Amino acid sequence: MITYIKKGAPQYKANLHCHSVLSDGKLTPEQLKEAYKSHGYSVLCITDHERPHDHTALSDPDFLMLTGYEAYIRPENHTAYGPEVHINLFARDPHNVKFINFEDKSCKYIKDPAERDAQIKVGSTEPREYTVKYVNDFVKTAKEHGYICSHNHAVWSMEAAETVAAYEGFFTMEMSNYSSKIINRMEYNGPLYDRLLMSGKRLFCHAADDNHNKQPFDSPECDSFGGFTMIMTDDLSYDSVFSALEKGNFYASEGPEILELTFDGNKVHIETTPARQITMLAGAKRTKRVLGTDDTPVTSADFEISDKHPYVRFDVYDYSGNHANTRAFFRDELGI
Repeated sequence: MITYIKKGAPQYKANLHCHSVLSDGKLTPEQLKEAYKSHGYSVLCITDHERPHDHTALSDPDFLMLTGYEAYIRPENHTAYGPEVHINLFARDPHNVKFINFEDKSCKYIKDPAERDAQIKVGSTEPREYTVKYVNDFVKTAKEHGYICSHNHAVWSMEAAETVAAYEGFFTMEMSNYSSKIINRMEYNGPLYDRLLMSGKRLFCHAADDNHNKQPFDSPECDSFGGFTMIMTDDLSYDSVFSALEKGNFYASEGPEILELTFDGNKVHIETTPARQITMLAGAKRTKRVLGTDDTPVTSADFEISDKHPYVRFDVYDYSGNHANTRAFFRDELGI
């Protein structure tokens, strides 16, 4: 028996993509902490653009601040409708603020020359290049200096699936990015995730807000509280939460919650908050599902993994059109 989500065990709600006044957000780190804490979150990572910063002084026993930042790599002749890649870097050491592949023109939010000079610069100082090789080298350098990296908002970034499939070293990708979803209503990346899995990639998936808070919290355009990651770990210490991220002990959600997920050989049991559909996927084909009705939602399902499934993952779809998604589980790790 493998228990991925134990019923009644702690799950910590997290936003792993967030911007403050240190880049192009409108709220201070202190305001962001209070807003997310008041909405039931336990973990926040403020990932300002090209501005590594340690916010862990804001942590308290009930709320954890992770250390990280967001980097971007664009073609030299980049246009608004051209592809680019955005990468969130999460620091294994809460006080790690190393700047990977510092590039002066990318750091428009660090206006003070003295602050630019004070950055702890590691890696290449050559101009950035939007190539698969450069991105892979960037991620490798980040890992060597204590970061783990996520691939952000693939739809908004307009990257070709073939390009994303050629990247190496990302531990997770954004299944859903709420800010982009507000903008385009397209930023749900289930099909891309399956294409990557089918191509041999083994990476996790999460959801995040990517909030900038340019609209008030009561506005329909508010970009907070719509995409989150549920982290399964025993306590709220930095080490425990980070280890859970490294191991893939989390799932993505836009609303639904997964209360239990167990594997007994090729048999699966899952319990959720009320949903319209619970699906076991291995790509778009050979899905298995349990559906609710307009009057009776589904809250549990039992599935059998066939010998044709190279992996399985689980999607919970609620009555508001929101998803929750687990990572993929491959046959070898399930022992089948």
